[in-house]
Amino acid sequence: MKVSASYRTFQGFNALVMLFVVIFTLYPFVYLVAQSFSSEAAIYAGKVTLFPVDFTANTYKLLLQKPEFYKYYSNTILYAVLGTVISVSLTAILAYPLSKEKLRLNKFFIPFVLFTMYFGGGLIPNYVLVAQMMHMRDTIWAIVIPGAISAFNVILVKTFFAGLPNEVDEAARVDGLGTYGIFARMTLPLSKPILATMILFSMVAIWNDWFSASLYLQSKEHWPVALYLRQIIDSAIGTNEFSSSDAAATQIAATIKSTAMILTSLPIICIYPFVQKYFVQGMLIGSVKG
Repeated sequence: MKVSASYRTFQGFNALVMLFVVIFTLYPFVYLVAQSFSSEAAIYAGKVTLFPVDFTANTYKLLLQKPEFYKYYSNTILYAVLGTVISVSLTAILAYPLSKEKLRLNKFFIPFVLFTMYFGGGLIPNYVLVAQMMHMRDTIWAIVIPGAISAFNVILVKTFFAGLPNEVDEAARVDGLGTYGIFARMTLPLSKPILATMILFSMVAIWNDWFSASLYLQSKEHWPVALYLRQIIDSAIGTNEFSSSDAAATQIAATIKSTAMILTSLPIICIYPFVQKYFVQGMLIGSVKG
């Protein structure tokens, strides 16, 4: 097909706009990386932009040499993996019956799910529920259970399930599968895009969550790395916690925020390219169909 001049102009303009969006999106992260490898004098002088100035990796070295850092990182991995499995499993189990319009009381339960998107009990009732009534304080379950089901995620998965052909269920029933068999052997394998999206959502939420840990985890042995790095940021300025040298302590105080952000976000950045195609497809189909 012959492409008109106006369409070519639109393509060029669109590419230019997207280029600016990419630049504005990547610049903060590139700046953090450059700052984390720059000297404190260059940072305070405002010389750091896209590239490190007076390259140094002292903050990385001092953080990575601390044995408790790896302990907290392993805690975070455990919370993220276990929490993601629980969250995705419960979300799919709840969304599947809600996607079946012929199921009894289907329309009765959907408003209850939507209600939780707009109204919540608040911080104090949630704390009383988790810490005192459910006795989850200072346990791993306080991190992975309370936020396991998100109403937004349930709606996305429900919409995706509802968009699957009904002929698939009918053919499976002819072959002798029951409700649980259809769900496990037919629906879930066909729902990889939306499940990958939910995995990414859940893993990122749990990986970056430090507030729940600060509320419910008293023992430092159970801390996630996000809470550990936040405590380091709070105590870095004006302290000599990481080094016997005042100069080294000043350097850490200048770069600790950017270094902590890089160390926290790096695993998610490494994982995202592998699920990116499923993420886009899942968000598109899950938010449009139905």
